[in-house]
Amino acid sequence: MSKSCDRLNAAENALSRTALGLFRALDTYNKLWANAQVELNSLLAQEFPVQPPRPEKDRVVFFQRLATLYVRYVQIFRQLEEAYDQVVHPQKRRVIREVLDGVMGRVLELKNEMVEKEFSEYHYMDDVIQDLKLTPEDIEIPIPRYFLSERSKVLQEKGNMLSNILNLMAVVERPKPVGVRALNLEEAIKIIQVSERARQGRLRAKFMREIQRDEERQRRAKDRDLGAAAIGTAVVRIQKVWKGYVQRKKTKREREEEMIFLGMAMEPRHIQPCPATTAAQANEAHRRGKQEEHEEDYQKSIVAITDKLREVEGPDMRETMKDQIRQWFIECHDATGTFPDYPEEEDGGSTLIFAEKTPQQLMEELAAKDEEDTNKKLKGKEENKDKGKKDKGKGGDEEEEPGLKMLPSAFLGELEVGHKTFGEVWQNRTESKNFSQRHEAELIKEEKRKEIEVEIRLQVDELMRQELANWKLAVDKDKGGKAKGGAKKKKGSKSGKKKKKDKDLTADRNIESLYQELVEQGLLKQADNVKLQDYLGDYSYLGTTLRQTDIEPMPSLSDVRQVIALYAVLPLGSQVVHEKAPLVKAILLAGPAGVGKKMLVHAICQETGANLFDLSPQNLAGKYPGKSGLTMMLHMVFKVARLMQPSVVWIGDTEKMFYKKVPKEEKELDPKRLKKDLPKILKSIKGEDRVLVVGTTQDPFNADLKSLCKVYSKIILIPRPDYASRYVMWRQLIKKNGGQVTAALDLSSLAKISDGYTQGHMVQVVCSILTERRVQQLAKRPLSAAEFVAPLAKIDPVFQDEEEALKNWYAKTPLGKKRAKAASGKEGEEEAPTKGGKDAKKKGKK
Repeated sequence: MSKSCDRLNAAENALSRTALGLFRALDTYNKLWANAQVELNSLLAQEFPVQPPRPEKDRVVFFQRLATLYVRYVQIFRQLEEAYDQVVHPQKRRVIREVLDGVMGRVLELKNEMVEKEFSEYHYMDDVIQDLKLTPEDIEIPIPRYFLSERSKVLQEKGNMLSNILNLMAVVERPKPVGVRALNLEEAIKIIQVSERARQGRLRAKFMREIQRDEERQRRAKDRDLGAAAIGTAVVRIQKVWKGYVQRKKTKREREEEMIFLGMAMEPRHIQPCPATTAAQANEAHRRGKQEEHEEDYQKSIVAITDKLREVEGPDMRETMKDQIRQWFIECHDATGTFPDYPEEEDGGSTLIFAEKTPQQLMEELAAKDEEDTNKKLKGKEENKDKGKKDKGKGGDEEEEPGLKMLPSAFLGELEVGHKTFGEVWQNRTESKNFSQRHEAELIKEEKRKEIEVEIRLQVDELMRQELANWKLAVDKDKGGKAKGGAKKKKGSKSGKKKKKDKDLTADRNIESLYQELVEQGLLKQADNVKLQDYLGDYSYLGTTLRQTDIEPMPSLSDVRQVIALYAVLPLGSQVVHEKAPLVKAILLAGPAGVGKKMLVHAICQETGANLFDLSPQNLAGKYPGKSGLTMMLHMVFKVARLMQPSVVWIGDTEKMFYKKVPKEEKELDPKRLKKDLPKILKSIKGEDRVLVVGTTQDPFNADLKSLCKVYSKIILIPRPDYASRYVMWRQLIKKNGGQVTAALDLSSLAKISDGYTQGHMVQVVCSILTERRVQQLAKRPLSAAEFVAPLAKIDPVFQDEEEALKNWYAKTPLGKKRAKAASGKEGEEEAPTKGGKDAKKKGKK
């Protein structure tokens, strides 16, 4: 009996310890959320100053202000993302999510503004990071984990559907057994010669091996005949070798201890997975499971509480509203002698009645609204006539103070609301009774009570409109007059002419059949399993220094990774961000072969769960021929892309689509098929369509630059990896392929001699060296840098001339031209308004 009690007590203690640990962890993330809100409060105070700031004339100072804001918002972004991933309270998560989306959007707005002010897609903020005492890792853009976790079921179903279609295609298209082909005389002679030479070589090798064995036997026989002097010499040699081995081992151990003491190397126990880290990861997974459990419970409670409120409080709300509206009818009749017109739904219905206004004021307001509506059309026509005159006269009368100003934001309002909700509801809320962090029923009641009130008000409005009509009818009958119409005629639609909707060419087909056809045609593909963090590369530590000396630095691979996260991953992952942030419809990745352009396309799809459509010229060859076929194909691709968003449309070798002159050998492929239709489709992509076109090219010089820049609003130049990136990549690639990085492997020299080689070249070399046999030999023969030199020497690197040609090409793009003008001191020309650009040119010519 006592043993069973002891076991029970032990189990209870273990359970209480687990619960206490969970509560402490949740308290940690609540504090993290609170700290982020404190930082956000200071930024909002800076964004909304008491007095509007004067325009900044110094471009460098203005950019520093933008960069500081950007870095601080990224810090908040990282904190909120971590808190949202681990907080289990469903109502807190909704508030955090609202602020998180707002912060993401604000980061994108600031990035867009920095690009416009500095005329570059890449920015170097070493000084800002140093002032804020941060590291480059602290400003790395995180990929929110909810992009995939909250769509896990949808992604799983989509993955199953795609794999089933691919499996079916593999069964149908299984290659037929190839028949045995008869050899001709020449081929037969060659095979016989090879076999005979191999036989002779084996015999020769056997003969030489026997000779070597005989010589070895004779040598050993002579050694046996030696005397005691020879034995003493042998002993001395053995001792010498052994003592040297022991001393080298001791020296190596002492050196390792010294490096550990100096903090230049890690202890062996730290290299192995730490038990605390493993436990923390398990706890994180456990909290994510709790999130799903609490969310399910929250949804059930919402339904139950809403039904109860509708049943218990609904009738009282309805009667109270009716009494108040009837009282308003009587007051208006007493004040004006007539019954009022009931406000329309578009104007707010009975919500206008419950505003704190007298019946007289309300009647005047309704009459004023009617007058405004009737006069709008006349005013609109007059404004259109006078528009040209006003534009001409603006220049001399209202001149704004020159300088740089912050652009208006679409997310600051949401951030203010979210911060206010945190301050009013959660900041000082005591949760001592909510140990398990489940939902708060009272908050659900407050929220749903408002919704039920709106729902009941609409029903009451319909009833009271009819009642008001009956009252008017009764009064008019008593007076002997004719009954007036009870309700006003609904106002006509203000839109005027309706836009013609695009004809749906596949209205009779469901989305599954279109999806299957695109997969079978090879236009919809499965993305490779790579993440954005797998695109290795280190930070550029000399960017600011080089720019201060008027040298334009080449971006590092870390900068490329950041830009892809901002322009592609964040907007595709969040609907709210995509709708309100600066819209990016198409991105061009330009760089030498092997720098990872295709890998980045697949990483975008994997990070956001997006579909991958391949419209590369080579992939389209022979598919959907003719103009009607092309129209049908594009319609199907973008229809499926919109309905199953997010989606990425990849166009590999996109320069072929914009060839100045199509080469003879490629005329059959018809690479310019999409040139006319793609810009039209891009115009139809709106903020609610999470569809991104990504083009990749390694020879952009062959394309017509003007046409290319019309399609791709963002052009990202991807360089060869620099020294720091190569050092990181060699280490990671060797470890990934089963190798070990020891003191014998001089990574620094290897990174230095591999200058000019791309990531693709490095992967190729590592795979050729680290074969299965070589990995088994690592314990006896560690890797050395010399092993990688021979395979590297067989590959042609990307020479400096090629990189310079890419830089010169990029300087001809719109953003490159602006950057060049800014560097030469002609910033004023770019800041001038574009509307009068043509007139100014004409005047200059005259």
